[in-house]
Amino acid sequence: MARPKNDTFLRALLRQPVDYTPVWLMRQAGRYLPEYCETRKRAGSFLSLCKNPRLACEVTLQPLARYNLDAAILFSDILTVPDAMGLGLYFAEGEGPKFERPLREEWAIRDLAAPDPHAHLRYVMDAVSEIRRALDGTVPLIGFSGSPFTLACYMVEGGGSEDFRTVKTMLFDRPDLLHRILDVTARAVADYLNAQIESGAQAVMIFDTWGGALPGWAYQEFSLAYLRRIVDELIRERDGERVPVIAFTKGGGQWLESIAAIGVDAVGLDWTTDLGEARRRIGDRVALQGNLDPVALFASPEGVARETRRVLESFGAHGPHSGHVFNLGHGISQFTPPERVSVLVDTVHQFSRRFHGGAPAPAGSD
Repeated sequence: MARPKNDTFLRALLRQPVDYTPVWLMRQAGRYLPEYCETRKRAGSFLSLCKNPRLACEVTLQPLARYNLDAAILFSDILTVPDAMGLGLYFAEGEGPKFERPLREEWAIRDLAAPDPHAHLRYVMDAVSEIRRALDGTVPLIGFSGSPFTLACYMVEGGGSEDFRTVKTMLFDRPDLLHRILDVTARAVADYLNAQIESGAQAVMIFDTWGGALPGWAYQEFSLAYLRRIVDELIRERDGERVPVIAFTKGGGQWLESIAAIGVDAVGLDWTTDLGEARRRIGDRVALQGNLDPVALFASPEGVARETRRVLESFGAHGPHSGHVFNLGHGISQFTPPERVSVLVDTVHQFSRRFHGGAPAPAGSD
């Protein structure tokens, strides 16, 4: 696994010196891009797009053709894992993901088993391999998975939820059943991420999207403990190169120190946490990723540039600017004007150079 020509993203995750702050965006291949919408239309459905390695590769590369991003992220969905467990994933028009067989009965929870990613999720591994070949050593490829608790939310609720009433009731009334789900899902996620690394992913990220919905004690027991277990089981070196791991709990800024202590290389932050304060709290224990509010991309070009500089200045106020990967505080909105992303990426690359020992690069010199 040779280092890519542009390894700025990997170096930043490992808190090594870089010339500028690298940038990529959560959900950077998505509906805000007209070319993505065209490919999805050809695929016939979102799930068909995810399960077609050639088309998944195509949409993964689309944002890199538009923008000077420092990493690609595998195009897939976090719910492919519970789908491979036999829960029957489908997408209802205008309603988001649904499961035909949510986990409500004790017998179904007892029968739950982790899938073999090389068999039941072969299409994901084929996509990873195809994307790596297509990238041809230009930028790193990020693999990912949902966290056990986040996946359990969908698996028990049967889809999205405003209050997670069903899964939280299970947590309070039958914690043994929820632990059973989380135990099997943690095994599945560790196997899944390791298979992605073996197929060519050069960094991996765990999305704990709903961990922030838990009380503090429950977060430690039902989310963080399983994140730690996964991190402990991941392949951390491949062909002589470190494979960095990022953990992101939306709404988890209050648990920053606890997340940093589970062995990850970087912690992702949403926009509600001050990045400079997070850096002061965490020191040099891990790198930090984030954390522009995605809605800032609806501002004028001047507003986008100003808010982007604000994030960079917040991190840079606490010493030399190493160990930061610029990103949004959550996924990019489907309604984002594509040209605003150009402003963001160019501003990060140009303005951040002053925090890395050099003057800002001239416009267009990225």
